[in-house]
Amino acid sequence: MRQKPVVIGVAGGSGSGKTTVTHSICQRFKDKTILVIEQDYYYKDQSHLPFEERLNTNYDHPLAFDNDLLISHIQDLIDNKPIEKPVYDYKIHTRSKEVIPVEPKEVIIVEGILILEDPRLVDLMDIKVFVDTDADIRIIRRLMRDIKERGRTLDSVIDQYVNNVRPMHLQFVEPTKRYADIIIPEGGQNHVAIDIMATKIENILAKNRRNQTTESD
Repeated sequence: MRQKPVVIGVAGGSGSGKTTVTHSICQRFKDKTILVIEQDYYYKDQSHLPFEERLNTNYDHPLAFDNDLLISHIQDLIDNKPIEKPVYDYKIHTRSKEVIPVEPKEVIIVEGILILEDPRLVDLMDIKVFVDTDADIRIIRRLMRDIKERGRTLDSVIDQYVNNVRPMHLQFVEPTKRYADIIIPEGGQNHVAIDIMATKIENILAKNRRNQTTESD
């Protein structure tokens, strides 16, 4: 009988280094072992709204996410069922018609700024991680990402940070740190913490595989 996957939540502010931490952990294992589910893919569909209204979306607020679908997909993966992960198009500010077929794996990493904000998501996680990085580093990383990858202007990124990102971080993201089992300062640069995480995952997988072998004997 297949063992229940290990579900790991990696949270933290925008630009904190969550993705770097996640990729660093994934590099320690074979691709077939770890699956990454990004909360950013689960922004709510806004195709029913005029484009002008979509421009006002606060992407750093909990209500921007379709957590019902995210939770349903994680539960399906835990139950060894494939899913179709949605894709969000930032240029048109709504969900794309494209989907990504995803197969279950032994480890599921759920990564996003607000994955520890919803108790239903937290209840699905075996390990909860919060990546804690200073605000000045986070804003610089966000500037570089949004300008290079999302075609944003410098003024628009700064305006969004001041009016949405920073207040939402203080109100919703930072308080979720209390739910973390592990806090990783400085994100992907903290190689000791990443080594500890990788070792913990290896130990859990080894135990699951031993149990699976025992049950099949």
